[in-house]
Amino acid sequence: MIDPKLLRRATSDVAANLSRRGFEFDATAYLALEERRKTLQVDTEKLQSERNTTSKQIGVETAKGGDPAPLIDAVTKYGERLKNCQAQLQAVQAELKEIELDLPNLLDDSVPEGNDESDNAEIRRWGEPAQFDFETHDHIELGESLGLLSFEAASKISGSRFAVMRGALARLHRALIQFMLDTHTSAHGYQETYVPYLVQDHALVGTGQLPKFEEDLFKTTTQTPYYLIPTAEVPLTNLARDTIFDASELPLRFVAHTPCFRSEAGSHGKDTRGMIRQHQFEKVELVQFVVASESARVLEELTGHAETILQLLELPYRVVALCSGDVGFAAAMSYDLEVWLPGQQTYREISTCSNCTDFQARRMKARVRNATTGKPELMHTLNGSGVAAGRALIAVIENYQQADGRIRIPDALQPYMGGIAFLEKI
Repeated sequence: MIDPKLLRRATSDVAANLSRRGFEFDATAYLALEERRKTLQVDTEKLQSERNTTSKQIGVETAKGGDPAPLIDAVTKYGERLKNCQAQLQAVQAELKEIELDLPNLLDDSVPEGNDESDNAEIRRWGEPAQFDFETHDHIELGESLGLLSFEAASKISGSRFAVMRGALARLHRALIQFMLDTHTSAHGYQETYVPYLVQDHALVGTGQLPKFEEDLFKTTTQTPYYLIPTAEVPLTNLARDTIFDASELPLRFVAHTPCFRSEAGSHGKDTRGMIRQHQFEKVELVQFVVASESARVLEELTGHAETILQLLELPYRVVALCSGDVGFAAAMSYDLEVWLPGQQTYREISTCSNCTDFQARRMKARVRNATTGKPELMHTLNGSGVAAGRALIAVIENYQQADGRIRIPDALQPYMGGIAFLEKI
């Protein structure tokens, strides 16, 4: 959430920044509503004071033997006016809150201008796409031809956008996850964390998925509704909710493997084949809590941690800076890692690494005590996929395919595969 003080003090600057995203913020309407709030706040406080003063006079009048009835009647009327004024104030405050929760994060000045992903700016590349001397296939053809991947079987159980993996392919998927967890904990110093897969609405408000993106979520119909997590970012980041950390405790680094559940409400007709965009997928997520002055540097660091996975798997990829029209709702700036997929002859996103500055922390009241002043300040939160296991599996299948249809296991994963060097037909 954007600092309400900044919204009031520099409304036009905020509107200009948000317009870079293509987001229209009606500054005039917001300020008018804010003026209405201040007026009602003053009126409420004045009525409270007048009612309290009059109430005290009742006792004085009674002690003198006078008639307190007029004063009692006045207190009653003050109470009725106060109740009405408080109701109006609460309604205006709720309206302001709704507006504030609907506003995305302010973009960092370094974010390139653009409307959509086609305007993202390439930063660097690593590795060269392999040159195959045979006709290549995508992960769907390869997995199904080996009898290890079935979308038809999943469709019978759950409908579209699900997959069933069998045998060595299922094991390879598990191996990828274990490899990522081992790398991030041993080489990068993240603390492995097991988190709930079901969360309440306040957790999603804290990270920015609610209220704006409810249609993208799966929700239970229980008396107390729960949401299936769209990413481990939600429970991991909420570990800081309502907490004041000592500066010496930061940075904190967490990594978690979880399933992720997304309705993909806005992606009808997009990536309907294969495992690119599914309702259920696995991801290893990285989250860091840092002091504000460190977040720009840590974004580069965290992105590098995700890159390490692709480098160890020897998968060609590129890093792009997301443009103003493509940066996510809660992020101030983001990098995408895009891995090369021979089956599509293109780079596809496999990780997004984001600096959310104090946007999520303000929603969650997540703070750090300033070591110099002793006062609590909002910390900064960062997150990134480290990386999406399903898409990493696709990349391995397609980049390591052999002329005979088998899939070679990358060297980094062979210790996790019990001596299996190839995926073969079952």
